[in-house]
Amino acid sequence: MYQGNIDWILAIASFLAGIGVGALGYHLLNANVARNQKTRQRLAETELELNQMKGSLNDHFARAADLVTSIQRQSHELEQQLAQGAERLCDDQQLKRRLAGQGDTTSDDESSPATPRDYADDGRGTLSEDFGLQRKHETATTEPPVRY
Repeated sequence: MYQGNIDWILAIASFLAGIGVGALGYHLLNANVARNQKTRQRLAETELELNQMKGSLNDHFARAADLVTSIQRQSHELEQQLAQGAERLCDDQQLKRRLAGQGDTTSDDESSPATPRDYADDGRGTLSEDFGLQRKHETATTEPPVRY
């Protein structure tokens, strides 16, 4: 009988050890699943927040575009009103032309500086191949020109 009890005790101990090892394995493997599930949930929340921000950003830019259009329309109406008032009340022709949008092109050309160019008037500026070289009949020295 004593031998039979040892077999039963050994079987029960092995069964309990198997349950413990199984529970430990389940806990270790399930921890990664729970962590992955939390990460997926945070990702879904972040994507939802991003979509909401995109929607609000689109609304913001649409409203800004509407306001800019409104400002442009009001500016155009103000210019028209000034031009009509100047036409009726002002006797300065140059001011009338400027308010009407024609402008005085002769005074603007004279007062504004010339546009910078990257070429010389004769077509032989600093970008030409022979810039900085002296012609043979101009100099008597045989030294080569300095090139940088």
